[in-house]
Amino acid sequence: MGPPQDFKSLQEGIQKSLVSTVKTANRLAAEDLSFQRTVNPHVAENLDDKTARVLQLSTRLLQAAAKACGVKPPTLEDAEDIDMRWPDVVDVVDSILEKADMALDEYTGLVKRKEPPSAEPVGSLVASLPLAKPSLTSGQQAPNSKRSKSTGKVVRNANVTKPQVQFERKPDNFPTGPWKPILTKKPHASVPLDQSFVTFSGENGAPQYKHPYEAEISNMTYPARLLQTAEPVPPQPADETCATWVDTYEGVLDMLKELKKAKEIAVDLEHHDFRTYTGLVCLMQISTREEDWIVDTLRPWRHKLEVLNEVFADPSIVKVFHGAYMDMVWLQRDLGLYINGLFDTYFACDLLAYPGKSLAFLLSKFVDFDADKQYQLADWRIRPIPAEMLYYARSDTHYLLYIYDQLRNELIAASNRASSETDYIGRALQRSKELALSRHEHLDFDEETGQGTRGWYSYILKQGHLAFGSEQFAMFRAIWKWRDATARREDENPNFVLGTNNVVSIVRVNPPDAKALHSLLPLTAPLARARFNELWAQIQEAVAQGGPSMLHFFTSVAPDSMQKPSLRRKSAGANPMPELDGEIAIRSMPRSQLFGNMPISTRWEAAEQASEEQDGYIMPFPWQRFVQAVSGGDELQFDGAGNQPAEEAEAANAPITAEVSRANTDYMEVDDDEEFTLKKGRKQKSNAVEDEASESIEEDEASGGDKEAQVGANGVPEASTSSREKYRNGGERTQAAQAKKRANRAARKAKKQEEREREAEEQREGEEAPFDYSKASSVMHANRNAGGPAREPKKVFDPYSKTGDNPLKGARKAPPVRGERSATFRK
Repeated sequence: MGPPQDFKSLQEGIQKSLVSTVKTANRLAAEDLSFQRTVNPHVAENLDDKTARVLQLSTRLLQAAAKACGVKPPTLEDAEDIDMRWPDVVDVVDSILEKADMALDEYTGLVKRKEPPSAEPVGSLVASLPLAKPSLTSGQQAPNSKRSKSTGKVVRNANVTKPQVQFERKPDNFPTGPWKPILTKKPHASVPLDQSFVTFSGENGAPQYKHPYEAEISNMTYPARLLQTAEPVPPQPADETCATWVDTYEGVLDMLKELKKAKEIAVDLEHHDFRTYTGLVCLMQISTREEDWIVDTLRPWRHKLEVLNEVFADPSIVKVFHGAYMDMVWLQRDLGLYINGLFDTYFACDLLAYPGKSLAFLLSKFVDFDADKQYQLADWRIRPIPAEMLYYARSDTHYLLYIYDQLRNELIAASNRASSETDYIGRALQRSKELALSRHEHLDFDEETGQGTRGWYSYILKQGHLAFGSEQFAMFRAIWKWRDATARREDENPNFVLGTNNVVSIVRVNPPDAKALHSLLPLTAPLARARFNELWAQIQEAVAQGGPSMLHFFTSVAPDSMQKPSLRRKSAGANPMPELDGEIAIRSMPRSQLFGNMPISTRWEAAEQASEEQDGYIMPFPWQRFVQAVSGGDELQFDGAGNQPAEEAEAANAPITAEVSRANTDYMEVDDDEEFTLKKGRKQKSNAVEDEASESIEEDEASGGDKEAQVGANGVPEASTSSREKYRNGGERTQAAQAKKRANRAARKAKKQEEREREAEEQREGEEAPFDYSKASSVMHANRNAGGPAREPKKVFDPYSKTGDNPLKGARKAPPVRGERSATFRK
């Protein structure tokens, strides 16, 4: 690269060349090169030469980039290798771009590169780890303590010998009972140790041991100094303190002597769970105001660390953690340690509504320290531990007591001790006390239901898109069961044996044989690939036994309300309504709020009512309330079983029946077995309406002749005599016209009366003899023009008739030509 002032021109030249290359490649891709190869052999030869040249340049460029980044370059022998090894090409490109980005940051001064310190070996007792932190005076803000992030690669899954093999007390992955605390002594106890091992029934009904320090933690009182503001004590400078590496039991006892002198200590853990079934506490960092310790918790005598309960269970010494939810469980499980006097800074962040609640945020806010969190998921089983990882581990507790002072002062300043809602410092201490009562339980797995911390139920409950059939679901459960058993036997994490995503992929493909199953196992699952025959045998056995599909499984475990969505179940196990002593008064409503005033039946369906009473369900339908409303809104009395006495029911139904019968005389009094005939295919009107309609029609007919006579010879209507008299005499009619109208009305009434009597006579005659439906007229196609000339029935279409049977017909007449003449021969 040239001098710094030429960097911009160099950048512009490279960018211009890249743009030109990309444009040329896009133009070539738009052409039909296959067609050009076919029609011109010379073009085909040139294309082959250029392809080989570009492939050679690309290979050389990838090799150079991979060498600069320290990765393995792909080998491209022909154009097909690009598709086959495209992921390797992407890795090289990503690496070179990341390296270029870092180089630009260093060039522009955004990042100052610092060489990582040499990894000095960790001694048997002490390793000095100074922190670049100058001394602080009381009340002074912590200066900049940023440290550049390491450019070294973080080892996440190291290939090391399992430390749990050397433990004197090995983990039990096949428990036969509830997990029992590993305590042998109980310092600072108000309840003796033998009386602390008490069992109780957990949420699933299984027996569990209570927290050994439950009585002590529940009844403890925090020191009064926690409720008073105090000047924050800054951490010790780097040139006066050092971190002590403790890997012997004698070193633990020496550390314990110093811890007993402290009033507050900061504690943090580093955990690993990928190469073990239950997990391992690999490091424990402890800090006081003056000194830091890093304890190796992977030693064979790790169970002897129980001696630290002399400090950890002492309520007068405050133990400061950050996010100690899992730390409480890990300390109990591996080291037999219990915390009494916990202060979790996470709860303080939550109550103070900080935008961030992580320890890295607190370090950046209060001490301006940039924590390198890439080591959070590192493999802490590595021995010796690199200095960069030790630096990260020590920083978690070295500044935590100073942060604790700051948070405690803010909580006290924001608290109002008179109200429990605004007593933030009290709430933080109470939540910390409840967290200290956390208990460890075994990682269980129910093979039938999939419940448990290692079960598959929670996973498939979140993966609703899977929808496995019966065969696939049986295969899924068999693989999960085999994976869990293998992980327990080999003391590995189930995801190390076979990842959950790989399990789902295998079930989706449903391999037909063992060879296909082996091809689906990833290279990152060596245990599964070495035991694929065992896995295949269990899969075949599970598929042969069969089982429900995933949908049927969830239906079987769902509540009864989800299995039967009907609101009213008439099952034998249905819970009847409780029997109440005394009479129940039901106040009727004047009208139905849903249906309003509606016609109802005059009869109670006794059979349906009896079945409803047997089922024990109340059916408050609107028409039942309407029946009660018709009775005048009186209260109906029922006995304890919900039945109305016979006398009261009969008395209540009597006025109802009479009222409804009067309102529905025309159609209510019909027997179920009575024969009837719909005589006319139109809606019948009442007598009053028919009389008025007939009168108006006859009046029009009567006056029609006069109106016709009043039309002049020239076709112009003339005004009638009655009209002239009306306007001349003020609208009064003559007595002759009124008499004539009364006579016509009387004649029409007499005629209507005769017609009704005749229809009634015909109806009585029809009731005596059975009705002959074969001679009855059609209802749907009734002849509405009765008495007129008979119409010729239309010919019914016969789909099975032959075309040849039809008579000859003339050709259709061509439609006339519309518009102008044709322009076919127009020039």
